Amino acid sequence: MLKTHNSSAIVAVRDIARSRRFYEQALGLEIAGAEGDDVLVFKTGGARLVVYRSEFAGTNHANAVVWGVGDEIETIAADLRGKGVVFERYDMDGATYADGVHRIGDFRMVWFKDPDGNILHLNSGD
Repeated sequence: MLKTHNSSAIVAVRDIARSRRFYEQALGLEIAGAEGDDVLVFKTGGARLVVYRSEFAGTNHANAVVWGVGDEIETIAADLRGKGVVFERYDMDGATYADGVHRIGDFRMVWFKDPDGNILHLNSGD
């Protein structure tokens, strides 16, 4: 039923202007459109990330968005760290942690939050 339709990630935020700065400047995403003063749409690969104003922003305690960035993960993490992004650290069996990157074998993962506390995730998958 839905397999031929595109989907988008959607993230609730409190302050559209602050979120626009974060997603454009820290993450390097480009605006694909806007709907009034309460919704921004960013390009991210072949998908869209919708950021909208909501009183419930940051209340999700799980990943909101994930990007599979392959072998670029360490480079992207270093760039984000240089822009002031603070990484989350999680204790996981068998994982090591260095420079913001969790490693389990060859698989690498990074978590950080946007200004509203939404959990964003990078991994070495494609």
